[in-house]
Amino acid sequence: MRVLRYLTAGESHGPALVVVLEGLPAGLPVTIEEVSDELGRRRLGYGRGPRMHFERDEVEFLSGVRHGVTLGSPLSILIRNTEWPKWEEEMGSAPGATTKPLHQPRPGHADLIGMQKYGFTDARNVLERASARETAARVAAGAIAKALLREIGTTVISHVVRMGEATVSDGAATPGPEDLEAIDASPVRCFDKSSEAAMIAAVEGASKAGDSLGGIVEVLGFGVTPGLGSHVHWDRKIDGLLAQALMSIQAMKAVEIGDGWAIAARRGSEAHDEILWDEASGYHRGSHRAGGTEGGMTTGDLLVARVAMKPLASLNKPILKTVDTETKAETVSFKERTDVTAVPAAGVVAETMTALVLAAEVGRKFGGDSLVELRRNHDSYIASLK
Repeated sequence: MRVLRYLTAGESHGPALVVVLEGLPAGLPVTIEEVSDELGRRRLGYGRGPRMHFERDEVEFLSGVRHGVTLGSPLSILIRNTEWPKWEEEMGSAPGATTKPLHQPRPGHADLIGMQKYGFTDARNVLERASARETAARVAAGAIAKALLREIGTTVISHVVRMGEATVSDGAATPGPEDLEAIDASPVRCFDKSSEAAMIAAVEGASKAGDSLGGIVEVLGFGVTPGLGSHVHWDRKIDGLLAQALMSIQAMKAVEIGDGWAIAARRGSEAHDEILWDEASGYHRGSHRAGGTEGGMTTGDLLVARVAMKPLASLNKPILKTVDTETKAETVSFKERTDVTAVPAAGVVAETMTALVLAAEVGRKFGGDSLVELRRNHDSYIASLK
């Protein structure tokens, strides 16, 4: 059994981010280009601040890959911060002290409680790691997870279904893997063209008011292997793993699997997915109300999860009150970023976290020190299900 594990390290304005993945099988084809492409997708979206236009990701494999394939050893990825020279004095690791301590913690951020927890007097000691910049390391790891999932026919995509009060149309079509390019081409990463203009207008309205906007992204998993997760252990239930992973993304406040909250208002006859069988497909469900999970395991049908992102708390005009931690006087919070919304990019990160969960469970179930062995185990299992 090889269980995929990963660890990220680095600060928002530090010299680099690092991610280490352990548990990958040997022989998996991976390239810097596919990691860079995923990181480029993370910068997508209408309403992003200036930093997204000049921020670029310089990516390097430090270990675990030779001649384009994994070695089965830990794979480490370095993502350099091209803005580091501007921050080297402020964020340097050598002994010293800052001349610009931050004493005005931002509401809605980790600033104040992080200062209290660790005994800091400078909010930058907290915000640098709490920053959503950390998700770049996760997306890099997710690019590798997606490469593994592709080898067994699984694809994970996302699209925006709500931006502020603007939502996709009732009965809007569900995108498929072949639609990802069209989704990414949308300024708000919305597949439903009839709703795109309303979402853009919502972002523009918030921008003119100097305010920010949240929303909801939907993650879809196609070709997911049945039986990932477990009904046996509470901490291995696939819906629980997905919820934890998605909620771990900065600024996320709610997760829904399948029809989620709507199911609570239905009768049982309208809440469940009927089990069907035919020669071509074998067992399958007649609907996706449960989001492709039952009893803590994947069913093999369409995986559906939604995650809600709160509006960003750094605002341009409406002032959020805070307290100066040195003087205890009422003041206003400092500003660290100027995005109106990051919902479109959050979808890419949500894909990442979903892919990492699925890839980890694939490794747990099918093991194998090499990709050949993992695929053989997987294909034998799939053949047995029919």
